[in-house]
Amino acid sequence: MAVNLKPPDPAELLPVDGVELGFAEAGIRRRGGRDLMLMRLAPGSRVAGVFTRNSFAAAPVQVCRRRLAAQRPVRALITNAGNANCGTGEAGVRAAERTCEAVARAIGCAAAEVLPFSTGVILEDLPVERIEAALPRCVATLAAANWADAAAAIMTTDTVPKAASRAGTVGGRRVGATGIAKGVGMLQPDMATMLAYVATDARISQPALERLVRETADASFNRVTIDGDTSTNDSFVLIATGRADAPEIADAATPAYGELKAAIVEVSRQLAQSIARDGEGATKFITVQVAGAASEPEAVRVAKAIAHSPLVKTAFFASDPNLGRLLMAIGNAGIPDLDVSRVDLWLGEVKVIERGGRAASYREEDGARAMRPAEIIVRVALGRGSTETTVWTCDFSYDYVKINAEYRT
Repeated sequence: MAVNLKPPDPAELLPVDGVELGFAEAGIRRRGGRDLMLMRLAPGSRVAGVFTRNSFAAAPVQVCRRRLAAQRPVRALITNAGNANCGTGEAGVRAAERTCEAVARAIGCAAAEVLPFSTGVILEDLPVERIEAALPRCVATLAAANWADAAAAIMTTDTVPKAASRAGTVGGRRVGATGIAKGVGMLQPDMATMLAYVATDARISQPALERLVRETADASFNRVTIDGDTSTNDSFVLIATGRADAPEIADAATPAYGELKAAIVEVSRQLAQSIARDGEGATKFITVQVAGAASEPEAVRVAKAIAHSPLVKTAFFASDPNLGRLLMAIGNAGIPDLDVSRVDLWLGEVKVIERGGRAASYREEDGARAMRPAEIIVRVALGRGSTETTVWTCDFSYDYVKINAEYRT
């Protein structure tokens, strides 16, 4: 029930020189369909990532962190859907490593040059033998144009594959960026979110790439939430193959870095918004804008307090302008010296709160009308400073409960 979100058009997804994608049905996902995705990278590609801060980080997250910290080359990424390989102890780590060994044999690289990713049900052993059996089909389908198929292969409860592309310039030379993501629930990032992979053919140093992945996450994936929960498997990986005919970006203090960042953030924001549009059971896509904050963390706290609140989200589902829920959420943000008499709030173009109370011009029917569309903007002015931010979320419908109640059936 995605909100104004269509499947990606494969013809609009730009191939990234140095990246090939393959897919297969391994029989891991209960509902069937493609559930294995292989990404092969050209030699010399650089990779950086950010991961969940959940203390129960899944086995593949543990393996990825160690391998990226060791600064070994990365030649492949392997992702399975339907099983999170989390809460599986040392056996789970070994299963993730065994998966990498199988990929290494299949494409001819070292096992330490493979990064594993998993998504799905927690506390179940990873059926590595099914992955090993399906890998030849993944290799057989490897192609640069397979971004849309790869996006479909990593889905769990997603209803629509998520992919995006942008072309930009660095130093006057063309570069491209394409990415895919999955995730529609258990999404409250604390550094990254869900599974997301963005690749570019730009040339960029490893330190600059590591800074770029963090800054991109903060500007995109860290600004989307569905239900306030942080997954055990959240991962965002940024890949630079260096195949573009453009100068290398040595550090962030250059115009070229800003040019590349603009393209990468644009792709990532589209993916992040796609996640909110496809939130489990979503009927409405909600943009929460907070202005007049004293700092960026403060603006984010207020925006997420609104976006997280089940009472606010169910009110949006019902198109019920229950203004008290919005005030409650802002007050729950934990801003100790907040002067509520300076707070204003709008639903779309309708001013509903003025100086901390009901706006004199507000009428109930105007609020109901503002909450009826499938896309809604909530604007808050705190009157404390000049900082602003934006967070994307969705409503809570009956289907959210149904989907999660039946997740393992």
